[in-house]
Amino acid sequence: MIIVGIDEVGRGCLVGNVVAGAVILDANFIQHLQSLGLPALTDSKKISAKNREILYAQITQKCQWAVGEADAGEIDEINILQATMLAMKRAAQNLATPYQQVLVDGNRCPELENCVAIIKGDLSEPAISAASIIAKVTRDRQMLALDKLHPQYGFAGHKGYATKQHLQALKDFGVIENQHRFSFAPVKNLSHHQGLIL
Repeated sequence: MIIVGIDEVGRGCLVGNVVAGAVILDANFIQHLQSLGLPALTDSKKISAKNREILYAQITQKCQWAVGEADAGEIDEINILQATMLAMKRAAQNLATPYQQVLVDGNRCPELENCVAIIKGDLSEPAISAASIIAKVTRDRQMLALDKLHPQYGFAGHKGYATKQHLQALKDFGVIENQHRFSFAPVKNLSHHQGLIL
């Protein structure tokens, strides 16, 4: 049976896309990592940035993979839960290889056939772990690119989450149109009385 693992990153951020990864692991991928002495697959948040990049390179070289996203405008329009489901569905649809079953991290499935939701699945299912790495590296790279455009916000450090630094930058510099999520309270509250950065 061909199984695809799916996980998302960026659900709790105030800025940018919610990004989902979808991975069909090569049959010998785990042994391949072991033979190279590389870290085991697990939740991407438990892996250092350096090791995430190393594993990302291996996954993209050896496995079938895809990314799906929903942007800030879509998040504001349909809410973050529905946007997350949409990003996951898009990731699965972007795979070139047919599959028989979908394993998703969390407690609910997007609109995909033969889908099973597994709480903390990124810790127990290698395909979901690999998907979380794909999603995390993809989104972190987007935040690094946004940091170069708007260095005053510190995106390279906090990656868009609601840290003290990010909240202070919102107060100091306002919100970034088409990037910040206006449906999220810290952004919504500020955007009522501050101008936009285009």
